[in-house]
Amino acid sequence: MIAGKVGYAASCLLAAVLLVVSGYAYKVNGLVTGLSSSNAISGGAQTGAMNILVMGLESRTNYQGQTLSSQLLTAMHAGSVYGVNNEGVGGQDTNTLILIHIFAGGQKAVGFSVPRDDWVTFPQPYYGQSAGKIDQAYGLAYAQSLQQTSATSSMNSKQRYFLANEAGQKATIHTVEKVTGQHIDHFAEVNLAGFFYLAQDFGGVEVCITPTTVNGVADANLADKNSGWNAVGDGYNTKKGGSQYLHLAADQALAFVRDRDSLPDTDLSRTHRQQAVIDYVIWKLKNEGTLTDLSQLTGLLGTAGQYIITDSDWDLLDFSTQMHALTGQNLKFYTLPISGYATIDGQDANVIDLSTIQAEIKEKFTAPAPAAGGKPAEKKAAVIPPAKTVTVDVYNGGSTPGLAGLVRQALVARGYTAGTVGNAPPSQPVTAGSQVFYGAGASANAAKIAGYFGATATALASLPAGHVEILLGTSSAGVPASIAPATSDSSSATPTASASTGDNGQVGGAITVGANAKYGIPCVY
Repeated sequence: MIAGKVGYAASCLLAAVLLVVSGYAYKVNGLVTGLSSSNAISGGAQTGAMNILVMGLESRTNYQGQTLSSQLLTAMHAGSVYGVNNEGVGGQDTNTLILIHIFAGGQKAVGFSVPRDDWVTFPQPYYGQSAGKIDQAYGLAYAQSLQQTSATSSMNSKQRYFLANEAGQKATIHTVEKVTGQHIDHFAEVNLAGFFYLAQDFGGVEVCITPTTVNGVADANLADKNSGWNAVGDGYNTKKGGSQYLHLAADQALAFVRDRDSLPDTDLSRTHRQQAVIDYVIWKLKNEGTLTDLSQLTGLLGTAGQYIITDSDWDLLDFSTQMHALTGQNLKFYTLPISGYATIDGQDANVIDLSTIQAEIKEKFTAPAPAAGGKPAEKKAAVIPPAKTVTVDVYNGGSTPGLAGLVRQALVARGYTAGTVGNAPPSQPVTAGSQVFYGAGASANAAKIAGYFGATATALASLPAGHVEILLGTSSAGVPASIAPATSDSSSATPTASASTGDNGQVGGAITVGANAKYGIPCVY
């Protein structure tokens, strides 16, 4: 049986593919479909624990630099041929970056989405630029390579673009390694066209949407003009309220994972949508026998051969043999934390703290130490005291009048006790991002509150016991969407317990899948 040869395990790669992020099986029995390969990295582990970087390009061109057809661009809601050729629409930036750690044995995996707007210092200047958003590394190195080979008469166009893509891959890999502090063993990459055709071959995807209010507009996350996302047009019935499931054809599946403008926290919220698609694909491959359908399998492999690039050193068959036990329930996703927002070189960017990011990744990527008897030690969940036992003090370090009071009000609505509000004391240093401090006995609640602000809680001896202090940063302009009070019945709806567990709609929350979740997916914004 074909599925037996490939191993359900390849679903981890295909899942990432359909997320604009992954790859698929390399060959099946006598059927050989070679994925495009790159020499960007080599020497990575073939079995056991490993780190895999999945990349999704926003490119409106193929890997030979040719603009996609007008029909395809229209179907993908990705602009026009004229816009790509004359107005700079698209580019070679990485819209999606996910670093996945596979634990030895392949039965468990943890992934971190890397927000595309994180401002970083590149390991080396690319195209004359030493710093920028992390998604720009690929495009800058790509352009630099094309410039360097433009005068090489002996090199044809196909060779030049192969080297340009390889340069982009190297730059992205090295930049992600510098930010995360993790060595990358293998990578897989797909562009917009690849995602579209793979989703088409796969028969579309199922998603679960929870309507929410964004910038005062109820149910704003159900449609987006820029990406073409339209949940209502695809059959969403807002009269029912709450979370709802939709089957998305290829064009809407792509729009779903591309949309960020209609979401709370924009790109940070978009990462949760992308992660949810991976969960669905893994569920479908395991529960609906996709890999036993020869015609569908052949179509998927054929499409993957045209649009997926992996490192040439990665033996996907060996990889698949250890992945058979992976399910959505033991694949957990997070999004890298940010410290705040800022305008840098005229661009809206995320401010990040490398030490915080690297410490969090290291913790999640480290397997629990074996207990006596050889079994992994079980980590008991920390008990968080009731919110009412904690007093929240909020100080405004930004320029938005009354913001401290609004933030305190939102936290009180979540059960916390109201404390002091006011402007930040002149003696207290204020940063661009918000800061969270706590007194004795409030560490667990402080950590939860810090997650709402994309911050890390810090002990402060001068604070009274049971107090948590939030110092709003200079870039704070409103109440974080994760704690903002709802303004309509539909926007306050939350996923059912059977659909998901964890804070799937909240920045900083883990994407998790409940045991009885429909289609094996969480409900997200």
